Amino acid sequence: MEVAYRELTLGIAALFNDPVTGRGGLPALDRLMHLGQYALGVPGMAVAELHSTGAGRVIAATGTADWALGRPVQPEVVAAVLRPGPATYRVELGAVDDEASDQITSLGSRWILLHRIDLDGRTPALLGAFMPDERPADPDQLAVMALLGATVGRLYSERAGLPVQHAGDDLADRELFIAVTSHELRTPVTVIKGYADTLRDHWGQLDDKARREAARVIGQRSDELARLVDRLLAASTDTAVGTLSPGPFDLVEALRHAAANLPADLRRRFRLELPERLPLAYGDRATIPNVLTELATNADKYSAREQAVVLTAGHDRRTVYFQVLDRGIGIAPEQVHQVFERFWQADSGDGRRYGGAGLGLYLVRKTIERQNGWVSLRPRDGGGTVAEVRLPRGDVKRDARASGEA
Repeated sequence: MEVAYRELTLGIAALFNDPVTGRGGLPALDRLMHLGQYALGVPGMAVAELHSTGAGRVIAATGTADWALGRPVQPEVVAAVLRPGPATYRVELGAVDDEASDQITSLGSRWILLHRIDLDGRTPALLGAFMPDERPADPDQLAVMALLGATVGRLYSERAGLPVQHAGDDLADRELFIAVTSHELRTPVTVIKGYADTLRDHWGQLDDKARREAARVIGQRSDELARLVDRLLAASTDTAVGTLSPGPFDLVEALRHAAANLPADLRRRFRLELPERLPLAYGDRATIPNVLTELATNADKYSAREQAVVLTAGHDRRTVYFQVLDRGIGIAPEQVHQVFERFWQADSGDGRRYGGAGLGLYLVRKTIERQNGWVSLRPRDGGGTVAEVRLPRGDVKRDARASGEA
């Protein structure tokens, strides 16, 4: 095949000269994937970052691979696709899990051209191109993959915004947990006490409207306090809230019910653009209200009041998904994976503009991944953020069990 070498080399040079992508990290990986997809003429590309635990996660994806953004890669899959010898090699779809294999096939790819990123005796990442037919890779394609792999390797060697995910330090986490807990609990407790003292000391001087407003604020802050305590308890034990009871359920109905029970202020700016029906999802329906509330509250917090927060949903061959879209300040591309880390805040310190313990999105990820799904954030075209949650399809899961494939 004819490879667009000139466009690829000029694109890589421009990548390092650009003030945004030149700093590396996810913006650089994303642009590199688009360049590689065009140069190779393939339908999709992806990068999976590997952890010291032997597992991984898809941190960049383009084209027909974008459905996998944020998806965990299990240790057994990493072990199956990692091979010694030449850094670029062919991987059959049977080496990945059945769900991913079926999804990749349904989107028009037949195998994966994989490049192993080697650095100082370790493999921090894998680069994959999804090949549209059974023909083996030609020398030009192998050369392009080597160039792309060398560029990714350079970004990792210079630690230019990579890795995007970091192993936590238990002692630091415990110290930070105590600091965050004391800071975040203090605010609602102070407000509740202040309004309660006002009612106690000045009941006779307050009119009925002022008393009702004080009671409303106390109730609102009490709800926030209870929710925060639930988050802190769940995060401290490194588990999502409660015991899951997975099974097939109607995601559209669950989303409509959850949206109807959002806080009134948020509900007024929430716009539903849901389909009439979707294939059944497989997971714990009871977790959907908490997950939606976290994502909607996050969108509300970082966007102007006059802008709508939109809820959409859809499906593909193996998953059903929903998205919360806003037109807010957006999230920097290099931060889209950090936001799921425990206690992470985009703006830290006592003077930060937005409150919160940095636990909401962490617990969303934990909750959804315990249901064999995944969650991702990405910048929205035209400004703002897209938060996407994917769950396995319930009908596909039942069919697989019935046929002995699961």
